This record gives sequence, C-alpha cells and structure tokens, in this order.
Amino acid sequence: MDIVRSPISTLNHIYEISGVEVGQHFYWQIGGFQVHAQVLITSWVVIAVLSGSATIAVRDPQTIPTGGQNFVEYILEFIRDLTRTQIGEEEYGPWVPFIGTMFLFIFVSNWSGALLPWGIIKLPQGELAAPTNDINTTVALASLTSVAYFYAGLAKKGLGYFGKYIQPTPILLPINILEDFTKPLSLSFRLFGNILADELVVAVPVSPVPSIVPIPVMFLGLFTSGIQALIFATLAAAYIGESMEGHH
Repeated sequence: MDIVRSPISTLNHIYEISGVEVGQHFYWQIGGFQVHAQVLITSWVVIAVLSGSATIAVRDPQTIPTGGQNFVEYILEFIRDLTRTQIGEEEYGPWVPFIGTMFLFIFVSNWSGALLPWGIIKLPQGELAAPTNDINTTVALASLTSVAYFYAGLAKKGLGYFGKYIQPTPILLPINILEDFTKPLSLSFRLFGNILADELVVAVPVSPVPSIVPIPVMFLGLFTSGIQALIFATLAAAYIGESMEGHH
C-alpha cells in the first residue's frame, strides 16, 4: 500500500502547487470550470482587432494593392518567408496560417500591453493586462505548437516518426524524450517572463516620474515585444520543420 500511496501523494502535492497564484484574479464560472476572466476579455479584444483590421483591409481587394491591402499583403509575405525559411520550400504552404496566427496574436497581444491603458478599466478583482502576461496563455500557445509538430511528424512519416528518439543511438532515448518536454516549457516561460519583465520595467520607474520616463521605456517595450513574437513564431516553425525532416 505504501508503494501505491507514494505516487498518489506526490501527484496531490503537484496539484496543490499548481493552485499557487501570484496576485489577484477575476474569475468566471464557465461549464463548471473556473477561468481567468481578465485574460479572456483582453484576448477577445486582440482577436477583434485582428479580425476587424483584416476585414476592413481586404473588403474591396484590388489587383494593384493600395493602403491597408498593401500593408496586409506585406505582413503575409513576411510570414510566408519566415515559414518557408524554417520549414522548407516544399512543405511550408499548409503551415502559413498556423505560424501567421501565432505571430500576429502574440505580436498584437504584446503591443496591447504596452500601448493600451488597461488600468483605467476597473474589475472586481485583479486588473487587465496583455494576454501574454498570463502563464496560462503562453502555456496554451506552447502546447498548440507541440501538438502541431507532433502532428506534422506523424502525418509525414507515420509511426516511423518515433524512430527519431533512438537516433543516433538508443542510449539517447531519455534525452530525446526529455527534449520534447523542454520545448514547450522554454517557449512558454520565455514569452511569459519577457512580457512580465517588460511591464514591470515600465511600471516601477513610471510611478515616481510619470511624465519623463514612460516614452523611451515604452519604445523599448514595443521593440522587445515584437522580438518576442518573432522568436516564438520562428521557433514554432523550426520545430515543425525539424519534425518533418527527421533527427537533427
């Protein structure tokens, strides 16, 4: 019984640790689940901005693009080049929507935290912030990336995909398995940590001198926010390309 009870006790401790929270949160009950309402609200705002911008820009497409259509096509070409570089000329096409969605959602989310005055909207508990300022969002994005590269590998190679775990030698099996667990962890914590740090860097010096410090610090935050979106999308595309190529 002690042998059986020990793993169960360990799982209970892990579950208790997972309930640890930093700060206060505003919750909604949806279908018996408790969710962070402020993350859903800001995520819906980001999705609305992306959907509305795309709809307005291409509602009357022209053969020779101008204005908003030209800007949208430039972004699309940038995402295509990024995906093609990481995945390859032959395989990149079906993955452009996925990589583009990741890049644009993270980019606009990060910038919303730096530009939009979320603090003026009062909630019963907690406060609004960029969706990527919540670890749940970044873990969800990283998990989607993991599902995507497993799907890509299995769709391309079938069960032979799992042969990569014993390449170049079966001795490396534990390390190769561990690598697939560390990829989503590094993606999620890198994005979450950098966005949280950016907001703290702005908040701390702004409080004593609000009229001087914000502008240069906000520009730095916008730059690093864009870089983080690019890094996440690049790594996601690289992992997908790697899963279809074979062992590295």
